[in-house]
Amino acid sequence: MQTITAIQLKSQLDADEVHLLDVRTADELELVSIAGALHIPLHELPARHGELPRDKPLAVLCHHGVRSETAARFLDKAGFTDPLSVAGGIEAYALDVDPTLPRY
Repeated sequence: MQTITAIQLKSQLDADEVHLLDVRTADELELVSIAGALHIPLHELPARHGELPRDKPLAVLCHHGVRSETAARFLDKAGFTDPLSVAGGIEAYALDVDPTLPRY
């Protein structure tokens, strides 16, 4: 499991090098999201990780980076290649990449 910054995530998304997995709750997702992200709340990940694509690394996003790190560690143990945790989560993405995104 590796950690990447929000700026690195943006670069990798633009280059189509990763899939983005958002592990926040549905309520959080309604507040703000990144287009194209897959959504599986962290508490559902153990039962649903088989739904995730394996053709590229997964970058995992939450609100501040704690849940995404937990999810990336789980995915690593589940056999996913090089899962990435986005440091600072969607909060960092809003601050460093897209200031038009709502913050909460």
